Amino acid sequence: MSNKLINIHNDFHGYNELLKFYNINKDKFFDDIEVILEEWFDANLSALLGGTLDKIQNDGLNSINFIYLSPNIQTILQKNNFLSFYGYNKRDDTYHSTIEYKKFKPSDSRYFHQYLEDDLLNHTRFPNMSDVLHEKISESIHEMFVNAQIHSETDFIYTCGQYFYQRNEINFTIVDTGIGFAKRIQKDLGFEISSSQAITWAMIDGNTTKQGVSGGLGLIILKEFIMNNQGKIQIVSGDAFYELQNKKENIKKLDAYLDGSVISMTFKTNDTKTYNFSDEKEKLNIDDIF
Repeated sequence: MSNKLINIHNDFHGYNELLKFYNINKDKFFDDIEVILEEWFDANLSALLGGTLDKIQNDGLNSINFIYLSPNIQTILQKNNFLSFYGYNKRDDTYHSTIEYKKFKPSDSRYFHQYLEDDLLNHTRFPNMSDVLHEKISESIHEMFVNAQIHSETDFIYTCGQYFYQRNEINFTIVDTGIGFAKRIQKDLGFEISSSQAITWAMIDGNTTKQGVSGGLGLIILKEFIMNNQGKIQIVSGDAFYELQNKKENIKKLDAYLDGSVISMTFKTNDTKTYNFSDEKEKLNIDDIF
């Protein structure tokens, strides 16, 4: 049986289709999972596809076979190293349009931080910002890795990104295949909560399942930056899809369920502003940002 994924973008429809594919195949045993990717595939979503394919493989009980890839999809997924995990050769990324697909162990925090700096934040097309703000944005994104490391019970943390020059966008995605937001809250805090409620709760600065420390997803500065940059933040966990764009929050219910979570960020590259704190010496008060 083949599984067609057609015209997959970094939006509600794209996540919905990827999760339906995952749920159709996740309980199979001793099967050959045939995959078709047609028309378009936003390459940052390699993080989610890779994570779910690893779950579907089920420690080798199932095999994954890409039986057809549209030529443009095959090219970009060879450039970002995703297809190297499925027997394809890597291609040179001459125009530096990809942020390489990576599978990090939860203990690889130091390597993730270096990758984040080298491949995303120090890229020439990333929006201009002061050194102090750069450090805070780096800490904020790194906190997402740390949260997955501490909370998710995942075997790997998957990351990937893509520079879309015609869209003037950078997409960067972090995925874990652990227990997800709602189950983590229920396990640690002892109350049942829906997936959408869990994401909303986690987006509030200070909320955490870690005992005795401040928490939240560490997104307060990143949210301010992305809203001013006209970018977006997307979160998927369980059956909920959250999006923050144009200073508006929206949550929708997905047709399928993700065992784990996705955090995806979009940054606009045609933004000519230089971002900094109004008072770099104080640098702690969110009201002083921008």
